[in-house]
Amino acid sequence: MGLDIDQETFTEADFLLFRRRLGISVGELKETLTIPGFGDTETSVGAELEMFLMHADGRPAPLNGRVRDDVRDPRVVLEVDRFDLEANLTPVELRGRPFTALRTETDALLAAISTAAHAHGAHPVTIGTLPTLTAADLHRAALTPCGRFQHIERALSRCRSSPYLLSLGGEEPMTLPADSIAVQGANCSWQVHLVVAPAEFTRTYNAAQLATGPVLAAAGNSPLFLGRRLWQETRIPLYEQGFGDGGGPSGLAPRPRASFGRRWLDGGVVRLFADAVRDHDVLIPVLSTREPAVGATPWLDELRLHQGTVWTWNRPVYDPGGHVRIEFRALPSGPTSLDMAANAAFLLGLTLHLARQPDDPRTAMPFESARGNFYRAARSGLRAKLCWPSAHYPTLTWSDAGQLLPQLLPLAAEGLVGAGVDAEEAGQLLAVIAARVAGGQTGAVWQQRALSALEERTDRRTALRLLTSAYTRLAASGAPVHTWPTPTRSAGG
Repeated sequence: MGLDIDQETFTEADFLLFRRRLGISVGELKETLTIPGFGDTETSVGAELEMFLMHADGRPAPLNGRVRDDVRDPRVVLEVDRFDLEANLTPVELRGRPFTALRTETDALLAAISTAAHAHGAHPVTIGTLPTLTAADLHRAALTPCGRFQHIERALSRCRSSPYLLSLGGEEPMTLPADSIAVQGANCSWQVHLVVAPAEFTRTYNAAQLATGPVLAAAGNSPLFLGRRLWQETRIPLYEQGFGDGGGPSGLAPRPRASFGRRWLDGGVVRLFADAVRDHDVLIPVLSTREPAVGATPWLDELRLHQGTVWTWNRPVYDPGGHVRIEFRALPSGPTSLDMAANAAFLLGLTLHLARQPDDPRTAMPFESARGNFYRAARSGLRAKLCWPSAHYPTLTWSDAGQLLPQLLPLAAEGLVGAGVDAEEAGQLLAVIAARVAGGQTGAVWQQRALSALEERTDRRTALRLLTSAYTRLAASGAPVHTWPTPTRSAGG
């Protein structure tokens, strides 16, 4: 949600000037993209890993400030709620063995965080939604006391009713009254970043939109929330509704700040920033005082801050260091560094393959079909009915995700190897996805199976605690989730 913010209050003049600067910044961005050499950089990949802190008894541990301070690593930062942390990985070139580098750094950071957390009787858990959370954990008092979170909270509070209702579907649907964006702390993600040349941005972004749904079907890890069986990726509706900002047809309500989008992209990365300025009012009008050095690219601080308050599942990022990139936000945290590396490899590889095809990704299917794939995948995972372009354009073929995904894995391999990724690394990671699909066990499926097995012997509250204990132990082993056994009560802890 951006950098920390020290300023406490804002005047109407701050808002007016900030809005004016946003309009100017969109024009500056357009000019910047035409500067010779801008974006001429090696394609690189980075990632952000969000995680929960949890006590041994399964309760969330509101200790993120203490753990962050003890780790003493600038890559580890605070997240929305007091029991959330984020690790920012070092970007690496997308060639050779980049995913091995990301895995190695992930494991090292998790080990350091685990050591610091253990000193406070807690440990980190990489999972999309923590099964042991309760509604009492998600009220305003849980919010991390940092400027950026508090400002977003206050800004959204001015334009919504409180409490507001979240409506979550699934096997055991529920409604949840929320009084704060603290409910967003129930979501932890594995957010992958890909640097993209400006001239290739439109095609690559649309390819990412097309690829995200099928990949998400194989990556689900968030099926349980507040003790209910919901979507395979409950993070998706929970995050979209968690800001309490409404949404609906233009003119009736503001467009939701978290969404998949509403159309294929045309007009390049500038269009996405311009849409964010047009469709969403300012939340935090922090005015920059920085001036770029002579000959340097502009900071565009106001535009970057504003874009950081619009949470599309595939989000554009402008970096004044000299590039633009796509932030892939839909993948869940966990279960293991191997699972996350495999998910990233599948998503990036399929995106790159689709972007390099002769036909524009926008011609593959109507945007509504790609968006439908995304939500069906989030809801049903490997059992989702997905559509995909057939050899007889413009016909779409419908099939279960479990049947479609094996056909897409070779395409992802071509995309990775074509970008310079070592063929052996690409093959090993995509083999993890292939085994996961063949066995029908994602992280979400394992959690559902574990809950059913444990509930045969105990009540649900105890089963959720035992499930989370078993999950944490198995994740720490490093074994990919498709190999995990279903726990029994005795094995669950």
